[in-house]
Amino acid sequence: MENGSTDNFVKTEENNIGSTNVVRGRKNAVINFVIFLLITGYCAWATWYYVTKTESRSWDKFTQTTSDGYGFLVILYCIYVYALAYYYCIKPFILPPLEKLILMPGKQSLKRIKYGSVIFYLSVLAATVAYLVVDTADDRQRLIPLIGLTLFLLFGFIISSNHSMIPWDTIIWGMILQFLFGLLTIRWEIGRNILETFSDKVNAFLDYGLQGAFFTYGELVTQNIFAFSALSVIFFLGFVINLLYYYGLMQKFVSILGGFLQIILGTSVCESVNSVAVVFVGMSEAPMMLRPYLKNLTDSELHSMMLAGFASVSGSTLAAYISFGARPQDLITASIMSAPSALCFSKLMYPETEEIKIQKDNIHLVDVEHRSAMEAASKGATDAFHLIAAIISGITACLSFVYFINGVLSWCGAQVGFTDDDSKWTLDIIAGKIFTPVSWVMGIPWDECEKVGQLIGVKTMVNEFVAFQQMGNMTLTLRSKVIATYAICGFSNPGSIGIAISTMSALVPERKEAVAKLVFRAFVGGALVCLMTACIAGILMPQSVLEGGADLTNVTMTDLRI
Repeated sequence: MENGSTDNFVKTEENNIGSTNVVRGRKNAVINFVIFLLITGYCAWATWYYVTKTESRSWDKFTQTTSDGYGFLVILYCIYVYALAYYYCIKPFILPPLEKLILMPGKQSLKRIKYGSVIFYLSVLAATVAYLVVDTADDRQRLIPLIGLTLFLLFGFIISSNHSMIPWDTIIWGMILQFLFGLLTIRWEIGRNILETFSDKVNAFLDYGLQGAFFTYGELVTQNIFAFSALSVIFFLGFVINLLYYYGLMQKFVSILGGFLQIILGTSVCESVNSVAVVFVGMSEAPMMLRPYLKNLTDSELHSMMLAGFASVSGSTLAAYISFGARPQDLITASIMSAPSALCFSKLMYPETEEIKIQKDNIHLVDVEHRSAMEAASKGATDAFHLIAAIISGITACLSFVYFINGVLSWCGAQVGFTDDDSKWTLDIIAGKIFTPVSWVMGIPWDECEKVGQLIGVKTMVNEFVAFQQMGNMTLTLRSKVIATYAICGFSNPGSIGIAISTMSALVPERKEAVAKLVFRAFVGGALVCLMTACIAGILMPQSVLEGGADLTNVTMTDLRI
């Protein structure tokens, strides 16, 4: 009797949950439909005004408004309509039969063709070589980074944990994607314009954070004091990002990009989603999205997740780098290119040898545990305070330690006759000597290799904040500064090793030993991925593109108002 009552109770609860989900789904559909009507009505109003009240109705005039004006509104509306179509039509009704009828048979047909994959990859290689031969006809020096790219890949292969299990398809497709992303965002004029427009909007968005900081700190913001200007924007970013997570918008965006990488590269869903998430929320926060599944991940997946964190930077720290003079389009491009490169290089260094337990059909992104949008946003701002405190304490301690080491080295050098300013023993000079050859194989002119080598050394041995700060004070050509930006745009530094160990150990204590075993290998891989990205940027970036882009050398965030 008791068992029957228990079964009835369970069935009743399941029915109640199902009814609640149905009601919630209908409520969300009604809300989305009302929002769609309001947005469409506003766009129709704007179209009527543009057609009847303005004198800019020609196509040329319209294209001039695509970065800021009616054309930009049209682009945003098209993206919004596509997102609705994707979730309500394309994803549930078009993609499944398309994958079943075309994609899967196409892959099987290619496998049945003898040497089909080899022929395809050789064709891609031939096309790439032909493009580079033609594109670098006026400047063969741009081919030097091919040496660096080859050496970094060779080093990754040498230290690989299992040479026989390396998934070469993943490696090749990762390099193809990275090269294509570089072409789209560096060489293609439309893609470059889109990226520059996007970076302008990012700067405008970040500037609102500065306006809020100005109310709090007053003139301290305009004096460009690091803690009160660049870092204060992180409060605003934490507020907005948590708000986007509360409404599920960020999860959907990240899952789309992660799913794209999974399909193309053949990597698992967890490591693919994580490689995209770290670009937006950082190496500590991204694994939290997948917290329930971390204990079931393989060692290779854990290695990929940590390497992706070391190879990228979070969106919340871009404001600080920009304040040091880094160009926002370079930072954004480096972040985009690092996602596929991190996955492919991780599989080169630590291939998968275990059975993957977490598949696409048994995973969902963790919901944000907040009771209201305001609570989520406030929590984001509060968490940003801890991040800012960590950045300030880390930079202060690291710089102090660097000055201490430089003092000791200078004293030691003085005892053997190295007393001049140009010959003093300092950490920068030693790092510059060690990484000078690395700078050259990335395409840096020889007379600037030592300076860029110093930046790479400081970023690797201290952190990227100090490296960007020193780069802002260096006299470098724009080409060298851009390549250096790609090379140091990553969290691969000793402090991040501690962050990775503490974060992963707290999230998944069952895998603490595996994390400790893999973290240094992931750190090395993350540093090499940044250098590989710099190599591809050096290959694809002619002088004409550099001169056409905005030079933000020594420009502060307060100068970037739109």
